[in-house]
Amino acid sequence: MLRDTLTKDRAETIALQALAFLASEPEEIERFLHASGLEVADLRDHAGETDLLSAVLAFILADDTRITGLCQEIHITARDLHTAHHRLGQL
Repeated sequence: MLRDTLTKDRAETIALQALAFLASEPEEIERFLHASGLEVADLRDHAGETDLLSAVLAFILADDTRITGLCQEIHITARDLHTAHHRLGQL
């Protein structure tokens, strides 16, 4: 997927899938909450916001195991993941 063709909606969808991926792993969502300083209620209240979605992707991208797991789970490439993070950072 080329950066120029990745829409905002697709980038947000990838990030929401990444959030669901983290939420399915109790230890990972706890790590994300700890690293971000967020509470569970914050996730519910702000899940669709660009800043939170970008933070989720940044967290995933900080660890090769998370990258591999997410990419396998939602059938994308690591490049797609990086591109989505870049796209959300442009908004």
